[in-house]
Amino acid sequence: MKKLLPLSLLLAALPALAQDIAALTAETKKAVLPVVPKVVNAMQEAVADKGVAGAIPVCKEQAPELIAQKRKETGWDIRRVSLKSRNAERGTPDLWEARVLADFNIRAAHGEKPETLEKSEIVTLDGKPVLRYMKALPTGDVCLKCHGPAESLDAGLKAKLAESYPHDQATGYTKDQIRGALTVKRPL
Repeated sequence: MKKLLPLSLLLAALPALAQDIAALTAETKKAVLPVVPKVVNAMQEAVADKGVAGAIPVCKEQAPELIAQKRKETGWDIRRVSLKSRNAERGTPDLWEARVLADFNIRAAHGEKPETLEKSEIVTLDGKPVLRYMKALPTGDVCLKCHGPAESLDAGLKAKLAESYPHDQATGYTKDQIRGALTVKRPL
């Protein structure tokens, strides 16, 4: 009977844990997700004002600055990651993130809308509980200007991308394909 006691305690705690995850996820989304439309709007404005090549600094510099501001406000680790990164130093996923991105791709291939894909989980990192949250970032029209099929990008843009991102892997996407995700590690 002693062996059943811990299992019964765990089962009794599951509803509270699920409620905690739901509340933590909602708080995390409220704090972090407003950065996404800011990045998209900045890209759209830059493309309209400076052309596609002139907008590269928005993704390279302005988007990371907006995310850094959120990191500073919250104290959480917040990044953009992708299975096909443009900037390997900033955008390479860890193992958990890579698995979630792969799952997002499978779910999207089975008909789930990419803009609805997200994952929350409480994990232990370095002996401490952490909420891991990821939100898929589907490829929109403005994204395709630099992330679409490589053969569709003009030579000047390709040269500018090669200069800015010498190890770029982030082309070949189509509309609504998952370009990557916004990822959060929130200490609890």
